[in-house]
Amino acid sequence: MVNPRSSAQRAQLVFDFSDGSREQVDLLGGKGANLAEMTKLGLPVPPGFTITTEACRYYLAQGEEPQSLRVQVTMALRRLEDQLGRRLGDVQDPLLVSVRSGAKFSMPGMMETVLNVGLNDYSVKGLAEAAKDERFAWDSYRRLVQMFGRTVLDIPGELFEEELSAAKQRAGAGTDVEMPAAELRELVETFKQICAEHSGREFPQDPREQLDMAMRAVFTSWNTERARIYRRRERIPHDLGTAVNICAMVFGNLGDTSGTGVCFTRDPATGKQGAYGDYLVNAQGEDVVSGIRNTLSLEDFARLDPASHAELSQIMRRLETHYRDLCDIEFTVERGKLWMLQTRVGKRTAAAAFRIATQLIDERLITEDEALHRVTGDQLGQLLFPQFDADAERTLLTRGMAASPGAAVGKLVFDSATAVAEAARGENVILCRRETTPDDLAGMVAAAGVLTSRGGKTSHAAVVARGMGRTCVCGAEELDIDAEARTLTVGDNRLAEGDVVSIDGTTGEVFAGTLAVVASPVVNYLELGLDHALAAADADTADVVRAVDRLLRHADRTRRLRVRANADTAEDAGRARVMGAEGIGLCRTEHMFLGDRRVLIERLILAETDGERETALAELLPLQRADFVALLTAMDGLPVTIRLLDPPLHEFLPDRTELAVKVAVARANGGADAADERLLAAVERLHESNPMMGLRGVRLGLMVPGLYSMQVRAITEAAAERLAAGGTPVVEIMVPLVASVMELHLIRDEIDGIVAEVAGNGEGAALHIPIGTMIELPRAALTARRIAEAAEFFSFGTNDLTQTTWGFSRDDVESSIFAAYLDKGVFTVSPFESLDRDGVGALIRTAVAAGRETRPGIKLGVCGEHGGDPDSVHFFHAADLDYVSCSPFRVPVARLESGRAALAAETGDGAL
Repeated sequence: MVNPRSSAQRAQLVFDFSDGSREQVDLLGGKGANLAEMTKLGLPVPPGFTITTEACRYYLAQGEEPQSLRVQVTMALRRLEDQLGRRLGDVQDPLLVSVRSGAKFSMPGMMETVLNVGLNDYSVKGLAEAAKDERFAWDSYRRLVQMFGRTVLDIPGELFEEELSAAKQRAGAGTDVEMPAAELRELVETFKQICAEHSGREFPQDPREQLDMAMRAVFTSWNTERARIYRRRERIPHDLGTAVNICAMVFGNLGDTSGTGVCFTRDPATGKQGAYGDYLVNAQGEDVVSGIRNTLSLEDFARLDPASHAELSQIMRRLETHYRDLCDIEFTVERGKLWMLQTRVGKRTAAAAFRIATQLIDERLITEDEALHRVTGDQLGQLLFPQFDADAERTLLTRGMAASPGAAVGKLVFDSATAVAEAARGENVILCRRETTPDDLAGMVAAAGVLTSRGGKTSHAAVVARGMGRTCVCGAEELDIDAEARTLTVGDNRLAEGDVVSIDGTTGEVFAGTLAVVASPVVNYLELGLDHALAAADADTADVVRAVDRLLRHADRTRRLRVRANADTAEDAGRARVMGAEGIGLCRTEHMFLGDRRVLIERLILAETDGERETALAELLPLQRADFVALLTAMDGLPVTIRLLDPPLHEFLPDRTELAVKVAVARANGGADAADERLLAAVERLHESNPMMGLRGVRLGLMVPGLYSMQVRAITEAAAERLAAGGTPVVEIMVPLVASVMELHLIRDEIDGIVAEVAGNGEGAALHIPIGTMIELPRAALTARRIAEAAEFFSFGTNDLTQTTWGFSRDDVESSIFAAYLDKGVFTVSPFESLDRDGVGALIRTAVAAGRETRPGIKLGVCGEHGGDPDSVHFFHAADLDYVSCSPFRVPVARLESGRAALAAETGDGAL
């Protein structure tokens, strides 16, 4: 057995940028791999080196870095010093470095960065002399102490921000860049005092100690609360670790000929072609993404520094061509010299994802298969959400930057904790901040939308909101946000926490009150056709609709899995059909007994003689038959799987406690009602401690004579009626909650007899009605070889199968233990949201293999809501099911993901 400690000691844990490539993303992280790739391309990247994710994993497991890491860092640092002719922290002309995280998957703002490492009370003077700019040197030093204190020494960032604001006020400076050198020098001393008072140690003066402590802080930041929340949401494994990138500093805060920026090779919000980005003069990189200062556009940058802008434009085109995708780029200009600090494939909104994918097809940069791989079912789902009604009455408060599209309505909240608390109570909220920070992530996840008064399209709020599909309006400068008073003021309008606002992330508009919503253009396209949707859309929206149509049609050509819908009425079936459903995978007949029909079920339950029972069933028969005729008409020519009655009978009866009180009061008053007395007796007789594990499913068919017979007769006669009317009914009967093949044999004998009787009457001679079962119990999955003897199809009921496999009652545990289980890493996503592959998935694989062994042609599908979950669809494809079924709204998502799953399987990415 390999000892992980000795293995890490022998491994290469440090790579110079010149030694790596983007193929090493697992080892070097996304940032390190892409810095290496840009270096390999000959782009102007400051030299440096990357500490691998393996070193991080070792540190997190052992509580200390591998001994060999210290040596390897020293060797890499000396190579860097020799290359640049400067020494880390030298008092004459010091080398300074940045220490930045870089995980395999982009996690914007979630982990730590420390700039200007190597500055101390002595080297700051050397830096001032070498740069001939005292203000720059002290500004760099105060940034180091501030970042180091917050990131490494774990001191609340507000303490530094408060002192910085006070210093600006004393100096009469509106922004950081207006602070004079003398004030910055004093601020450094104040920051150092904060470090000493709140950490119990002095700010370290040894440059190497700064570097080592910053490196460990980056390792540790992998497991911060915000990073874990982000990974849970994005389904990123918790065991990957982060790389650490040590890079020679280049300075954007060296006066008006310097600056820093973030840009995209296409608009990440809309997908529109052309360069988009933000630039700040006399600033360091974190200033742009933090949103603390409103930025300039790239057009402004072109006017300020035409040469650097021209070089950047060439590099942007080269990187987009090299990566064949939208690129997100960070850069710095140091006194007219352009430096590239980072690139990655950029996060984008759902609309941008579809639009860019089809643009790249037309530009001959990617194939249609690659384009389908670039979009996701989750993104398509976002495009199905409603939008604001353009004709609705509205009160415009202000306009900001359209950072992340969508329509969001909710109550104003001014901090992350309140957003989480209100959302937990079922309220829709809009998180309103001057600017967001990584610590606001939990609130951003909980909120329906995000609104900020500062920041541009590359600010933290914009980037994170786009990545998670949240509506966001940022940089709404007219907003005066007072987080302490919990108010928002714009012009003469003053709103308090709890007041409702509506934000439009597509236009950047902010409205007072609730704005009416209408169906999205993509839903219009699905329901009414492409031409109708295009006629009602503006140019940008039309491009998105065309892109969705193009890629959805390609997915339909590519996929193997068929897609059905869960639908209980003709209306639901019609909606499912226009969404592209190829049949109904689950019709829940219990939903047909609600409302006015409930009294008929009560009569059936209360029946004390065969005659009473037959009378009740006779009343239900024509109603059920009409239901099924309507359903088969709506889905004519497509398969319809009808599940026989499943829920416990007590659900159709009055509440036991309320009825008992009513009867007791009546008895006390000497006027007990005979009907209530009988009803109470029935309720008492049928009462169960755990009804979802009691008298339901196939057990009802065996214990309540005539119930399933009535339903089967109604189904068969409805199919015969459709045949006689010239229709093409394709009906399947599903028996629920089977645990033993004998249960299915008994019910099947009854079903076959009724089907034969109807056919013998000449009403349905041409009918073939397959009989199958829902696999929703572990025993059914484990004995599928036997059950397949009596079942012509299996449909996996993954909701109940998940409950019975985990021993969870979904309604009880989701609100009580799931948050803790997610936090503790028991699972990274709810097993009711995305299929538990290791447990429930293993049962499905077992049942698939066993069922096909007994009956090679058995039809296999899934009808739990997992059938519309993008990740689960990939599992079902790989498990070799024939179809998935989900709610009508999620049918387009399942269609798209089924196509993506087929492509992933071809490339080896879809294996179980």
